[in-house]
Amino acid sequence: MDAQDPTLGLRRVIRDDGSANPDTDPFLPEETLRSMYRELLKIRRLDERMLGKQRQGKVGFFGTITGQEATPIATAFALEDRDWIFPALRESAIMLCRGFPLSDWLAQVYGNQRDVLKGRQMPSHMSGRAVNQVSWSSCIGPQIPQAVGAAMAAKRRGDDAVSVGFMGDGATSQPDFHAAMTFAAKDSAPVVLICQNNHWSISVPTEKQTASATIAVKAKAYGMPGIRVDGNDVLAVYSAVKEAADRARRGEGPTFVEAVTYRMGPHSSSDDPTRYRSQDEVDAWAKKDPIARYEAYLRKAELLDDASREAVIEDLEREITAAIDEVEELPPPPRGTLFDDVYADTPAHLDEQRDALSRLPDAPRGH
Repeated sequence: MDAQDPTLGLRRVIRDDGSANPDTDPFLPEETLRSMYRELLKIRRLDERMLGKQRQGKVGFFGTITGQEATPIATAFALEDRDWIFPALRESAIMLCRGFPLSDWLAQVYGNQRDVLKGRQMPSHMSGRAVNQVSWSSCIGPQIPQAVGAAMAAKRRGDDAVSVGFMGDGATSQPDFHAAMTFAAKDSAPVVLICQNNHWSISVPTEKQTASATIAVKAKAYGMPGIRVDGNDVLAVYSAVKEAADRARRGEGPTFVEAVTYRMGPHSSSDDPTRYRSQDEVDAWAKKDPIARYEAYLRKAELLDDASREAVIEDLEREITAAIDEVEELPPPPRGTLFDDVYADTPAHLDEQRDALSRLPDAPRGH
């Protein structure tokens, strides 16, 4: 591939030995580098705990991010708080980086009384208006034109907020991708479109999705810049997204980013990846683990050692365990909330139905 072409090459910062390429290093402050590390470890541990809870029958469904942590964490740090996130399945960690309470995030997984969505959304569809993150759709691709539409609206209002729309490699085969790319370029919308190319659209490999040399090269046909970045290199992704967001904020239009990564686990808790991919492939990508690579960089920069690593892990374990214990004790959302948010002024017939429901006995816990 032509390393000089950003759509065909692969932008990297962290070398295999843990050193950083000074030509591409964003030179972030030490505090930011440490915070990014903590967030990477947090979502990895949450994946492990929540997948275990699903297997125990305490959670109905969970979509893990293991192996793809670098892209959402880097994106969270590259954006401004006022920017909008339109995620796909594996970007809910951005909410946590933006300050969304962990217990509220977990409550959405469980769908209980603390869930700000009142138990109405499907599991692993976390969102929060407080942190400008919209819920994704299980249909493939609709969040991409939604992100573009939000960016077009911001431009018309004179608002300098940037919208970021995520997708997997499979979504680039959907009509919504074509529509979004067309409108984004034609309107010069302040949007960053990020494809997490994890090589598998559930069980369909990327080479069966497209004949293009890369996914990033598709951006050329629509009239926007495309960047192909190592999606397992948190600093490279930060650099690419920050550059694209700054460009959008300056009024220079959209950018398409392909983050080349790999889904280490199943597509979701309902998937068995052993039926369609080899263990040798998984083992090869495990050697490119984004957290291990970042740890090598931090150690090389003398920002991490065994003691500090264990301290972060112990602190996270306490935080996560306390939040899970708190959330698991909560009851389901009150039945009366079924009538909330339907009308600005509740009509009489709904008031009657609410009263009738309130007179029924509560269902036993767990039903």
